[in-house]
Amino acid sequence: MRIITGSAKGVSLLTLEGDATRPTSARAKEALFSMLQFDIEGRRVLDLFGGSGQLGLEALSRGAAACTFVDAAPEAVAVIRKNIEKTGFADRARVQNADYRNFLRKCAADGFDLVFLDPPYASDALADALIRLADSGLLHRGCLLACESETGDIAARDARIAAAYTVLKSSHYGRVHIELLTPAAAFFAAKV
Repeated sequence: MRIITGSAKGVSLLTLEGDATRPTSARAKEALFSMLQFDIEGRRVLDLFGGSGQLGLEALSRGAAACTFVDAAPEAVAVIRKNIEKTGFADRARVQNADYRNFLRKCAADGFDLVFLDPPYASDALADALIRLADSGLLHRGCLLACESETGDIAARDARIAAAYTVLKSSHYGRVHIELLTPAAAFFAAKV
């Protein structure tokens, strides 16, 4: 697993051993970043289910201003920290060893412009995280949420998500489904 492009292009990243995590495939990662294209530079990023940190690190390599990595597993946090060191992004990276629910409840950040959501497939964490994010006040206007799942069509399966987000792009890559969402206009109108 390597950084595809940008200032850390070609840097090989460490991965977690075992099958507790499922790194995003190179093909799916390329597709995801093609969907994002020029919407990365200067953004404040949240990699909510960090794993090895490859998505947030790719964003930093492509010019993101900062990235907060969150993972509940201490082993994952250790790998993320090592990968941050390998890529040289320590000045723009923050790592939290926390469950996503606790992080979103307690986060005091100024908010985020780009959120990566790549939770374990065999869980309801994606839908739950999207709902919690909608209620968190952490999403800036124009925020992009990149969601990876096995089934896809997350907004079509949950009315609360459909009301809070607009699907911008959606694609399948083998067993991987990637959706790019943004908060719906009504989302911000309701917060005023």
